[in-house]
Amino acid sequence: NGRETDPHPASPLAALSAFYRAFNGRDLEAMACNWHDGADVAMSNPLGGIARGWPAIRAVYQRIFEGKARVHVEFHDYTLHEAGDMFYAVGRERGALERDGLRLEPAIRTSRLFRRIDGAWRQVHHHGSFDDAALLAAYQEAVR
Repeated sequence: NGRETDPHPASPLAALSAFYRAFNGRDLEAMACNWHDGADVAMSNPLGGIARGWPAIRAVYQRIFEGKARVHVEFHDYTLHEAGDMFYAVGRERGALERDGLRLEPAIRTSRLFRRIDGAWRQVHHHGSFDDAALLAAYQEAVR
């Protein structure tokens, strides 16, 4: 959730935690440091579509961070799997979205893939999906 205490700075957990710290802090610069800036990165976000390449992914986060909705999520019920210069995290996100008196509690199945690039873990793929179609529609409407 970005608040883990003292993970080794080069560990997969530190990279994963840095993502949630950037997301919950609405910090686009920190998000850019977490993601690889290559054209081969991809994100299937609950907002819809597949964003390919860092500029398209950045635009999704910018819309969330600069929008009226306030979104906070934490990763739970997860496993980390490391294999050489890559690792992936599979689990669930829970949290809250608030906008103009509306409060939603997103529940998202999530996977994230990181590669070690130039000695640092960089995110190269994310997929998130909702179990509840009505909650997904409400989330999409609130963030747009």
